[in-house]
Amino acid sequence: MIVFDLECINGHAFEGWFQDKQELDSQQTQGLLQCPVCDTTSVVQKLHPIAIKTSGAGPGPQARQALQASQEAMTELTERVARFVEKNFEDVGHTFAKEALKMHYGTSEFRSIRGTTTQEEEKILHKEGVPVFKVPTPKKNNEDLN
Repeated sequence: MIVFDLECINGHAFEGWFQDKQELDSQQTQGLLQCPVCDTTSVVQKLHPIAIKTSGAGPGPQARQALQASQEAMTELTERVARFVEKNFEDVGHTFAKEALKMHYGTSEFRSIRGTTTQEEEKILHKEGVPVFKVPTPKKNNEDLN
C-alpha cells in the first residue's frame, strides 16, 4: 500500500491509500476519487516533499549550510514575533475567546490581546468571523520561569 496526498478543487487536503500509482491514476481517470469534505470528484494528487528523491548521496555541504541558515533564520523570526506579541499585547489568558467576541460585537473597546483557546472556542471565533492569528511561542528556559 502507498499513501498519496490529495487535494480537491476547493482546496481540501486529504490522504488516499492505494495499491500503487497506477491504481491512483485509474481511480482518478474514472472519477472515483471524492473529497470527504465537499464530495467533489475534482481531485488531484499533491506533491509530497518527503517523497521527492534527489540523485546522489544527499545534499552537499553548501545545501546543508543553506538549510541550517534558513532554519536559524526561522527560529530567530519566530522568537522575535513571540517577543513582540508578549510585549505589546495584553495577556487575557483563558478568556481570550470571550474578550475577542466582546470586541467583535462592540461591547468592549478594541485592544490587542493574546491568550489561549480550546479547539471548540476557535471554531466559534471562526464561525462568528473573528479574525484570529496563532503565534507559536518558543519554550522558555527553566530560569525564565522563576
